[in-house]
Amino acid sequence: MGDRLRRLRHERGVSLSELAKRAGIDKEILSDVETGKLDATAETLWAITAQLGVPIGALLDAPPEPQIMRGRAMEAELLEVFEDDRVTYELYRVIVPPGLTQTSPAHHEGVSEHVTVFTGTLSAGPMLEPLTAGPGDHISWLSDVPHGYRAHGPDVVRATLLMRYPINP
Repeated sequence: MGDRLRRLRHERGVSLSELAKRAGIDKEILSDVETGKLDATAETLWAITAQLGVPIGALLDAPPEPQIMRGRAMEAELLEVFEDDRVTYELYRVIVPPGLTQTSPAHHEGVSEHVTVFTGTLSAGPMLEPLTAGPGDHISWLSDVPHGYRAHGPDVVRATLLMRYPINP
């Protein structure tokens, strides 16, 4: 992952210090992620990739060797990455335990998230206007704003998350 991150950063002409500042993370943490000394949390990876304007899958191993990202209140396993015309899609299996809120920074313009809930009750979407979904429900939102995920009640939320990233021309 570190090599991919370094390559993407260099391709965009962004220094380590500048990317850390934009992503709101410590420069040492970013350096440790790039050198493989540190496994980044989901929050850190989403903050970094949002500033680079790439899907998080650009840093992760796709199936058959999927990586599981763990955040403060969410676990996401990348199941598939595919492209269609000028869009990249990432499909995740997610688990959200009750009690904590997973917050994510804004992704680049035009990114959307689509969640189908299988168990539990989920509140997700823009921090100021979250949506609620129970088993069998689907919700979606533009995620180019800060957004979050929270399980309500005693049950763990199990869901799929489809992230849609427009490819910049």
